[in-house]
Amino acid sequence: MRIAAPLALLGGALACGTPDVDAPLRFWAFGREGEVVAQLVRDFEREHPGSRVRVQQFPWTAAHEKLLTAYVGDAAPDVAQLGNTWIPEFVALRAIVPLDSLLAGSRQVTPAGYFPGIWATNVLDGRLYGVPWYVDTRVVFYRQDLLAQAGYASVPSTWTEWRRAMEHVRLRAGARYGIYLPTNEWAQPVILGMQAGSPLLRDGARHGAFADTAFRRAFDFYVGLYRDTLAPVFGTNDVANLYQEFARGTFAMYISGPWNLGEFRRRLPAAMQNAWATAPLPGPDSEHPGISLAGGASLVVFRRSRRAADAWRLIEFLSRPEQQVRFFQLSGNLPARIEAWGDPLLAGDTRAQAFRRQLDRVQAPPAIPEWEQITSKLIDRAEIAIRGGAPVAVVLAALDQDVEVILEKRRWLLQREDAAPRRRQ
Repeated sequence: MRIAAPLALLGGALACGTPDVDAPLRFWAFGREGEVVAQLVRDFEREHPGSRVRVQQFPWTAAHEKLLTAYVGDAAPDVAQLGNTWIPEFVALRAIVPLDSLLAGSRQVTPAGYFPGIWATNVLDGRLYGVPWYVDTRVVFYRQDLLAQAGYASVPSTWTEWRRAMEHVRLRAGARYGIYLPTNEWAQPVILGMQAGSPLLRDGARHGAFADTAFRRAFDFYVGLYRDTLAPVFGTNDVANLYQEFARGTFAMYISGPWNLGEFRRRLPAAMQNAWATAPLPGPDSEHPGISLAGGASLVVFRRSRRAADAWRLIEFLSRPEQQVRFFQLSGNLPARIEAWGDPLLAGDTRAQAFRRQLDRVQAPPAIPEWEQITSKLIDRAEIAIRGGAPVAVVLAALDQDVEVILEKRRWLLQREDAAPRRRQ
């Protein structure tokens, strides 16, 4: 997929000149990751005498703006953690460098060592711009005791049986709802749409494809769960305590990510610790296993860094399987390296292994900078359909119109890019 760069927006030639070998390598990391990675960095410095790394930690809420401001102000770090959905934007800005030449000489980092769907989030126009640091995807957290009462050993593998299980946990196990799907989250309808075969966007991400048959099929299934009171019409702020309601049996299932492995263990009462489990997502039918979102964070090198080789050495160190396992122990973030999943700490954790199985079937949403704007519109339009404000077909047609406006500049830039070779001829 091509990413059109804004015309002369931020400049961006790779910095020239001699690196300042006495200056520390600047590494930016965010949230809990920024707090704990300093422990790993100390081992890197001991292994590489004379190397110094200065870790700067910022909250995730400020990370995106901080990175953009730093790059515009020529104050970007050498290496940084970047959410993999942000990579297309920073590539378009020419803020980060391709890593292919560094990868070619590496014995530590190889594509085969990573989940293909996760690795692909870092590749644009056939070039690698980041190395996965940790992974994120969505699976089903569920009350296995309630599903057992309803006649199910685990979460079914198809939409039809999944919906039937939601009905049965209400009728036979006393759950008020089959599943909790917060109405202000975009991940669930997007996952279902991708499972149904929707590209989400069409014609090289120039137009929306939400009103097309595939996404509409998925969206009908999604909205039907609310319509038939199998899911409550609640947003994330409408449930005061998610873990308490899960323990009470208010709902039997919940789609979430790996951060909740630790939260469920900490926040559910001791009597509930053997009552919950995780499972990969169901798919539309037996021939189409359920895929999920390819998420997580990657390590990137900023274009104006004079320390690209040193930055790559740090990336290689943090990519070692043993460091990935240690990072999991410190942060709870799941390893990006497949080999790390063989460690007993993860191999013996049945709840984590649901994520391992799901990671073999993940897909990234469209790799364009405008994606976050599109998901915001999707949330707004979806809630109208969920609350019965308009039919599904009308809502999705309106969403495609929203997307048409959002992608107007992209189409213009791509048109100019297509015309450029003809002008040179």
